[in-house]
Amino acid sequence: MADVQIGDFCSLNPLELFQQVTAQGETIRSLKAEKAPKDEIDAAVKLLLSLKMSYKTATGQEYKAGAPPTDFAPVSNGPGDAEDDDFVDPWTVQTSNAKGVDYDKLIVRFGSSKIDKDLINRIERITGHKPHHFLRRGIFFSHRDMNQILDAYENKKPFYLYTGRGPSSEAMHVGHLIPFIFTKWLQEVFNVPLVIQLTDDEKYLWKDLTVEKAYQYAIENIKDIVACGFDINKTFIFSDLHYLGLSPGFYKNIVKIQKHVTFNQVKGIFGFTDSDCIGKISFPAIQAAPSFSTSFPHIFNNREDIQCLIPCAIDQDPYFRMTRDVAPRIGYPKPALLHSIFFPALQGAQTKMSASDPNSSIFLTDTPKQIKTKINKHAFSGGKDTVEEHRRYGGNCEVDVSYMYLTFFLEDDDKLEQIKQAYTSGALLTGELKKTLIETLQPMIAAHQQRRKQVTDEMVKEFMTPRKLAFDF
Repeated sequence: MADVQIGDFCSLNPLELFQQVTAQGETIRSLKAEKAPKDEIDAAVKLLLSLKMSYKTATGQEYKAGAPPTDFAPVSNGPGDAEDDDFVDPWTVQTSNAKGVDYDKLIVRFGSSKIDKDLINRIERITGHKPHHFLRRGIFFSHRDMNQILDAYENKKPFYLYTGRGPSSEAMHVGHLIPFIFTKWLQEVFNVPLVIQLTDDEKYLWKDLTVEKAYQYAIENIKDIVACGFDINKTFIFSDLHYLGLSPGFYKNIVKIQKHVTFNQVKGIFGFTDSDCIGKISFPAIQAAPSFSTSFPHIFNNREDIQCLIPCAIDQDPYFRMTRDVAPRIGYPKPALLHSIFFPALQGAQTKMSASDPNSSIFLTDTPKQIKTKINKHAFSGGKDTVEEHRRYGGNCEVDVSYMYLTFFLEDDDKLEQIKQAYTSGALLTGELKKTLIETLQPMIAAHQQRRKQVTDEMVKEFMTPRKLAFDF
């Protein structure tokens, strides 16, 4: 991370400030150990004190070594300035805005590109398929190098898909389905291989889990993923704890990546501190390695030139910014990405759903009665306090969670627009909107549960067996 001058700190988020304070403390210790001139040490101390003051202003907390910010009250730079109110990394999503994260500003901050109408039209023209409603509605809203993938497809050059899941619990919730629903559509319209990574090693390192429990969660999550309907002849699903011991190619790529990323870089990207275990520090290379086709020699016949397309939520982008930086230095193509927005908790769009909070989520194991109760009791409403006020002023779809969920799961564009108009005008009440969502989710989840019952241990084993897929390379 580049040095920051006094006066520039207001542009940093709390985690970046924490990293700067930590780095500046290390600088001062080095200066003292080297017996640097007093004026140089004094200047460094002055900068450290200024950084600590900025950190306290941003978080309301004193800086504490080894304890990065996890719960803070962000300070806005002024009315309507939501950028510094949003905090996004692979483990934390926080915003004070009831509408959720400002994704346009996130695109600018992350340096990605907006999925615009021209790109959506090009996908439709090239594939001959109507764009998925996740594209039409901006649920997948950002990309890196998608036009390169389309160029390759037009020129009959191969590419493959890579997505994943961190198995932190036995039961997945509906938000976890988003990348898999979209990836399945991509696989079908482009007819390409797919690899799905289960990062059970990551969950062991970050959570209070045994290795055995993390692997068990991976197997249970794989059953839900298989139930999404992936083609076993075109899809390889793997657990890190299992596959790493079977694939020298995978491990070789991990080592190559590790050699080209410094400790300072991963601290700057992910906020790691000196007190984090070395497993966390080395893990990003494991999530990066499936981006390269030589990690799967059984599928790609050791070819090094096959580009990868990764559909994922935008919070995973830091892993792949690192990967894209490393790729040309180890002789591989940069992976392309498609980013989705976050799936909101029932309580509102200020955060993602959490597998650890049963009332924040609709789980794939929920009964019809549980689904109805959770939505009626916990789904945040954009309606008014009384029926009279709602009829007069209408509801706010931008903050109403039931409407947000329908944008994900109600495929009929015309019906969704009718619901929006009726709710905004006040003709449709909150209870009626929630009823529509309940009637949409109950059969969808029941059908998923039926498909999951058909997934046997043998099927899981076959999906997880390294093997040639239905493609020749």
